[in-house]
Amino acid sequence: MSATSPAAVPSFRSRIGRDARSGYYAVPHRYRLHLALSCPYGLEIAVTHSLLGLADRLPVTLLPAVPDAPGGGHLALRPLYDASEHRHRGPAVAPVLSDDWTGRIVSTHAPDILRDLTRLLGGDGPVLHPHGTEDAVRAVVRLCEQDITASAQRAGEAAIDPAVRETALATLLRALGELERRIASHAYVLGGRLTAADVRLWVTLVQLDTVHRHHLDAAAVHRIAGHRQLWTYARRLTEHPAFGTHLDLDGIARRHHAHCRGAEAAGAATQIVDWASADAVPAGARHQRDHTPG
Repeated sequence: MSATSPAAVPSFRSRIGRDARSGYYAVPHRYRLHLALSCPYGLEIAVTHSLLGLADRLPVTLLPAVPDAPGGGHLALRPLYDASEHRHRGPAVAPVLSDDWTGRIVSTHAPDILRDLTRLLGGDGPVLHPHGTEDAVRAVVRLCEQDITASAQRAGEAAIDPAVRETALATLLRALGELERRIASHAYVLGGRLTAADVRLWVTLVQLDTVHRHHLDAAAVHRIAGHRQLWTYARRLTEHPAFGTHLDLDGIARRHHAHCRGAEAAGAATQIVDWASADAVPAGARHQRDHTPG
C-alpha cells in the first residue's frame, strides 16, 4: 500500500564498538548519516540526532524525499554501496551510517544506528534510554510497529475481507487508547521525561495522519482523531525544534504518492492534526544536500 518503510532485510549491519579493536569505534567526525526525512526511519534518526546534540560530531547528508533509483534506492548512495560490496545487487536504500575514513557503509539497519547514536556517540542532550527502561521502550516500539502501523495498513486495504479490516481497526484503536491513558497522567509516554519511546511514537503518529489516513474511511479517521490528548501530545512534541524542524510534510506526501498503489479513501479529506501550524490543535473534533540538524 505504501512504500514508506526501508528494505525488510538490511544489507549492512556492523556496529560501532567501544574501542579500537572493534574496527568501528566511537570517535567524533568519523561517521556520517545519510537520511531521507520522508522515510519514517530517517525522520526518527534525524530527531534523535538533534535531541542528542550531535550536529558538531556527526554530519548528516539529506537525500531527496522520493528515491530516484530502481527498487526504492538513491543514486547518491550507489558509490557507497559499490565501495562496500562488490557489485551490490540490491537497491541503494537509506538510512545509511557511513565511515568517512574508509568510504564504506557501517550500517543500513535503523534500529542499530539508533542504538549506537544514543549509547556510544555521546552528545549533550537527554538520556533517551534511561537505565531500567529498556523493556518499556521495546514494548512501545512493538506497539507502534504492530498495533498501530501494521494495523492501519491492514485497515486501509480495500481488497481484503471487511472483517479483517474491522479487526485491524479495533487493534489500532485499542493501542491508541492505551497510549492516550498513559499521556493523560504523564507528560511523556513512559512518565515524566522524554525518551526514545516518545521519538518512535511521534514518528508513528505523523505517519498515521499523513500516510495511512489516506486509505481509511472517514468514520475510522474520526474514531482515531477522538484520542484528543494523544494528538495534543504529538502536536506539543512537534513544537520542539528537534522534532518539528525535520518534519517535511511535502516530502512525505510526494514519497507516498510516488510509490503507493492503494486506493485513496474518504479519510484522506479529514486531516487529524495541522502539523504545519505552530498554534495548531487536533482537528478531529471538526531538501537539500549536506545538512547538520541541530
